[in-house]
Amino acid sequence: MRAVPLLGAIADDFTGATDLGLMLVNGGMRTAQMIGVPREGETAGDLDAVVVSLKSRTAPATEASRESLAALAWLRRVGCRQFFFKYCSTFDSTDAGNIGPVADALLEALGSRFALACPAFPANGRTVYQGHLFVGSALLNESGMENHPLTPMRDANLVRVLGRQTRGGVGLVAYGTVAKGAAAIEAAMQALADSGRRYAIVDAVSDADLLAIGTAAAAHALITGGSGVAQGVAENFRRAGLLTEAGSPAELPMPAGPAAIIAGSCSPATLEQIAAAALPTYVMDPLSGPDAATLAEQALLWAAEWPRDEPLLIAASAPPARVAAIQNALGRAEAGLLIEQALAMIAEGLVRRGMTRLVVAGGETAGAVVARLGVRRLRIGTEIAPGVPWTYAEGGAVPLLLALKSGNFGGRDFFKRALAKLPGAGGRTVQ
Repeated sequence: MRAVPLLGAIADDFTGATDLGLMLVNGGMRTAQMIGVPREGETAGDLDAVVVSLKSRTAPATEASRESLAALAWLRRVGCRQFFFKYCSTFDSTDAGNIGPVADALLEALGSRFALACPAFPANGRTVYQGHLFVGSALLNESGMENHPLTPMRDANLVRVLGRQTRGGVGLVAYGTVAKGAAAIEAAMQALADSGRRYAIVDAVSDADLLAIGTAAAAHALITGGSGVAQGVAENFRRAGLLTEAGSPAELPMPAGPAAIIAGSCSPATLEQIAAAALPTYVMDPLSGPDAATLAEQALLWAAEWPRDEPLLIAASAPPARVAAIQNALGRAEAGLLIEQALAMIAEGLVRRGMTRLVVAGGETAGAVVARLGVRRLRIGTEIAPGVPWTYAEGGAVPLLLALKSGNFGGRDFFKRALAKLPGAGGRTVQ
């Protein structure tokens, strides 16, 4: 059996990391997610792929690059052959960073001169056509993402967006080329590299396009994009005779116990999911207490009124007008930090109360929760919805299942589906 992983990935948030991990598991790769840059002496173990999840999406570009380089150094030490920089399928990033600066730093550290950039994820309605990112039928800047509280996206042209962030030139591999298949894509990317471009935005409107793009990038040291473009990566390794089948890569331990949902995302998708959950629900008011500890105590007192075996939902999610009012009162950064800290404390309190299965909605919220719980590694299981698996917290103080959901992911019934995926006590695999 091979002693080192094949693929090393760096994700700029926690839910994005589990999204990528699920794509790799679906491709037959045994995958785990490391929480933060691994510590000295930590090993990859018996895996085909490792995803290092950072909380760098909204960090200053210099800090995001530094953490990403530290993650890359560890992934190289444990023997990875190819590397992946995972960011959101809605390209969440301001003109000040972080996608371009981090990609620049990774390319330079690897001694490479070119990488593709493709955030497309058709299964979740994200497609790229003529370099423009669509969410469903709407351009990115008309999809609601223009109102994102941290990374408002006001330009759908990814060639322009990435061009404003990087020190290298950005070109386009348009759909007419992509439709011709992997060889044509590879030739087009080579031509852009030869012309001095550092990046290629690559169009994709279907999974077949993503498979062809992945095939075309088999020899690339670094691939950048959303999780969708990773669909072809496992098959590349399989064709090379490097990936062997060794049981189900998605098999997880299954601790018995109650479940809870914690939602911090203010995306339209998450707001709809909360409305459709039909669960006992507590909506946290960030203006009702002086600090995170007080807000958490209020929510936990409410939770204590419900039977321990009944699922419940605690949310700080709010529509845009309410978010604006909270930010005006507290400050944008201060409001975000307060909510993250409070929800993380709530998660800790619920686990102490006996919760063993948590669904967490929102990338920033997920990062705060896993940090507070002291989780260092998640084994990736099978799919709840496109981009979202159940995961098992390996090496934790208590057995714990986590589903970390990007705010925009999942249908209206996502929370119901997540709970329905859980087998009864004594099960071994998330079905």
